Amino acid sequence: MEWSSLAGWWLDELASDPAYEEEVLPLALRLLDPQPAKTYLDVGCGEGRVMKSIAERGAEAVGVDVSPELVELASRYGKVHLADVPPFDFMGDDAVDGVVLVLVLEHIRDEEHVFAEAARVTRPGGVLAIVINHPVWTAPGSTPIQDSTGEILWRPGEYFSTGWSDEPAGGATIRFHHRTMSRLLNSAAAAGWALEELVEEGVTAAQIARTPALRGQEHIPRLLGARWRLAT
Repeated sequence: MEWSSLAGWWLDELASDPAYEEEVLPLALRLLDPQPAKTYLDVGCGEGRVMKSIAERGAEAVGVDVSPELVELASRYGKVHLADVPPFDFMGDDAVDGVVLVLVLEHIRDEEHVFAEAARVTRPGGVLAIVINHPVWTAPGSTPIQDSTGEILWRPGEYFSTGWSDEPAGGATIRFHHRTMSRLLNSAAAAGWALEELVEEGVTAAQIARTPALRGQEHIPRLLGARWRLAT
């Protein structure tokens, strides 16, 4: 799977699904809380929606993405680097006030390297914010299922594994790397990040209204958000 070839699929997904604008982006911005005159790195910036919101708050946005097409679009909102990550070798130590990854970390195999590199490029006291698909969804084999009565049940899959699964993305597939909640939090702590807030969100009423088949999944977590602070 080549991420650089999936730009069209990603833009189509954003155009057809308002959940990103209604739920994912507001959660990411609340956790990051970009401040005027500060600098923030958006890892896997895509077409630049998070960067745009950062710039609108009077902060400087820097992005990185592997897709040339998406980098071109994101460059409207700040400086963007064309690179795979990690490492963040396009950036020096203590270069930014915060780092944000939105629906990106689950597609990167080595999350420990991501946390370490984010700590390296962030100034003391800076923040790290992530929004990811909840680990109960990324566990291989996890899925909601409907029984003969119509009740929605949850098949948990291999939650304690360190496996991965490939999901359709247009004519290609996207790989989701699974890690448990404990592994995620311990990896961040080992890199020097102190957890400040953890958020779990499920299916919203607006999502159910648009997609009635989601009814009954309100009890299943779908998104996980977190904010960490780097020690001063």
